[in-house]
Amino acid sequence: MARFLRPLLRGTTYTRLLHLWVPMLLTSVWIFVSPETPYVPALALIPVGLVPAVRMGEGVQAQLLLTPGAGDSGISVAPSATWRDQGRTVLWLEARMVLGWVTAGACVWLPIIAFQLIEVARGRVPDDVLVLKEATPSGWYALLAPLPLIALYAAVVGLGELSTSLARRLLGPSRAERLAALEERTEQLLERTRIARELHDSIGHALTVAVVQAGAARAAGDPEFTERALGAIEETGRAALEDLERVLGVLREAERPVSSRPTLVDADRLLESARASGAKVDAEVTGPLETVSGPVSREGYRILQEALTNVLRHAGPVPVRVRIRVADGTLDLEVRNPLTAAIPGPGRGSGLRGIRERAALLGGHAHTGPDEGDWQVHAELPLG
Repeated sequence: MARFLRPLLRGTTYTRLLHLWVPMLLTSVWIFVSPETPYVPALALIPVGLVPAVRMGEGVQAQLLLTPGAGDSGISVAPSATWRDQGRTVLWLEARMVLGWVTAGACVWLPIIAFQLIEVARGRVPDDVLVLKEATPSGWYALLAPLPLIALYAAVVGLGELSTSLARRLLGPSRAERLAALEERTEQLLERTRIARELHDSIGHALTVAVVQAGAARAAGDPEFTERALGAIEETGRAALEDLERVLGVLREAERPVSSRPTLVDADRLLESARASGAKVDAEVTGPLETVSGPVSREGYRILQEALTNVLRHAGPVPVRVRIRVADGTLDLEVRNPLTAAIPGPGRGSGLRGIRERAALLGGHAHTGPDEGDWQVHAELPLG
């Protein structure tokens, strides 16, 4: 019983009833003007529904009254963009008019019938209610009086649900709107993935350098070396904090340009950080690095960062050869270091997958794995 009466306690039931009654305001006025043509308002809604802004107004009203407080109402608030949208809006207006008529009839006549049933039970037979004109006065009619009220309750709740369902179907997002929403959601997911990768590359590199430096300083027992190691840890930490601030800036400001992210022009910072960790880095840069486009240069920087991080993490302070070449419409990036047992096999590790994914997103390719006794990371990225 409590479940049956629960809709009476929901505000949505009454806002939906209000929504169903709104079309009757126009109709009631028209009936006073021309009671013999009550169908004219329904005909007038056809050209009205073709106005693009009407769909937006109906969507806003439906969201507020049919689905108040709903996170995702399934009802669009965009103007009509196609003939299909306009046709659906016309159907919605006509359906709303019909449902309004049914609601008005139920709300007016069902309470009247309940009252007249009580009157018949008291011995007064009404002559203006068709179903009771021939009734014989009897006290039993009082037992039937609650039935019209129950029917009214069911009608109000049922018509509200039906109106909401029709609104979602006829005012719901069009195919183009669903596609646009899907594309926006995809862009958000890609941006989150990029941010996660940025954090992995930047913070992972900084932590790896700090761990290697701290371990080397403790093992060396040399105050001068310890001083250099602490300086390198401090510098790497500052750089990581700057990268973290850039990433957080993207989260705070969706329209902030990505041009503030580091590029291969800033590669010296990575190389010096690796050298400070004890690695003997032999770097060679060939070609006009400053002419590489922003997206390619930024991804190249992250690939180099991840490659150096993997060297320090898995091989320690070993000789590293870095080759960066810009020629023939391609950015060629190679990082090699002596192969050790501690380095994972090809295809394992999120960092290696990240390198290959970055290259693939730019239309290039990357190879990671053993090569002639060395561990090699080789990426080729198209410049155009």
